[in-house]
Amino acid sequence: MTGRHKRRGAGRGRAVLAFLTAFGALAGAALAGAAPADAVQKRVRVAPGVTYEHFDIQAAKGVTHAHVLKVDLGNPRVQVDLLYAGAVASRAQVSRMADAQGAVAGVNGDFFNITETQHPGVEATGASVGPAITAGRTLKAAVPNGQRFGPELPPGTTTEDVFGVGTDGRARLDRLALDGSVRASGTRLPLGGLNQYALPVGSVGAFTSEWGSASRVRATCGTDTDRAAPCSTDTYEVTVRDGKVASAADTPGRGPIAAGTTVLVGREAGAQQLRKFSTGEPVEIEHGLVAATSGVPYRLALGGYPVLSGGRPLPGLDDTASAVRTAVGLADDGRRMLLLALDGDTAYRSGMTIAEVADTMRRLGSQDALSLDGGGSSTLVARKSGATTVSVRNHPSGGAERAVPNGIGVFSG
Repeated sequence: MTGRHKRRGAGRGRAVLAFLTAFGALAGAALAGAAPADAVQKRVRVAPGVTYEHFDIQAAKGVTHAHVLKVDLGNPRVQVDLLYAGAVASRAQVSRMADAQGAVAGVNGDFFNITETQHPGVEATGASVGPAITAGRTLKAAVPNGQRFGPELPPGTTTEDVFGVGTDGRARLDRLALDGSVRASGTRLPLGGLNQYALPVGSVGAFTSEWGSASRVRATCGTDTDRAAPCSTDTYEVTVRDGKVASAADTPGRGPIAAGTTVLVGREAGAQQLRKFSTGEPVEIEHGLVAATSGVPYRLALGGYPVLSGGRPLPGLDDTASAVRTAVGLADDGRRMLLLALDGDTAYRSGMTIAEVADTMRRLGSQDALSLDGGGSSTLVARKSGATTVSVRNHPSGGAERAVPNGIGVFSG
């Protein structure tokens, strides 16, 4: 189990890199022909164990431009951790998060609750879809599959899928499931969510100080299979402070949650159970993320969906819809990490299909790879020689950096 807690109560370049000739042509995504010698861009060292490079790729819908960070996780001066804005329900530009945390490079991360047009009057939280861990500390769990923002999940994948780096410094793809409970008056209730913008129908979710100040109403909207379904009319909220029920309300609230305080939000059957709690009643809350495969605790984890496993693209990947993409891959049994972000400039905006992304990550040397948020979110940043702050290396397709909930940060020193 990872992170169990128990509480009482973002430069353009079109030159083709010389090194890419070693890869040959990509099937369905062939590398563009060699550029003139004076136009060849060489690999750039960002920091010890961290390099940046960019190159053209001829994809199905036209030429796209790829920006890649290669990270040696075995280098003792390299660390990787989550970039985030200080709370689950908050957003910031990748460059700002990287500079605030001292990262030398990074990319944007998970898909997120970007809009609530389907629920007029309900605040979009900006919270990410999947699980998140930073510095070994659990921030949140995954929303139900049907509540996910982003393209349709490939067959056999889930919102619990993550890219992670363990305390052993090795990168992995895994799944992280929530395991938690609420105990009061001899009754044990399973915990259906942790700092999530959407809770399963009939469940109880826990919100901690990690959530932030955003309204918790969104957690009671939609269903497990239909994100656009109306918000529940049967809700209840209980605030647990110092291990005891401090207050209750019929409607989920908003505002910061103090350290040591947990707000329980219930919908339908979960709301009915919370109504049985009495002010002053002792409450015990436990929660943690359980890894499906790794026995090594995670220092970093964030959500996305797998596109490559064991050097093979996942079956059923979409090969028709092209877009600007971001992805993370692992090579050498997790000892190397590759971060890919496509350029959003109008000359390259046709992008790639997910199937092409998987094949590109394989050609770059990845054994496993996870697709991250794309489109206007796709951002890759890295410090230039002698700089103390990062620069956005690709062109975000919206014309400017989008604020996002999290990302993968690369640190040196």
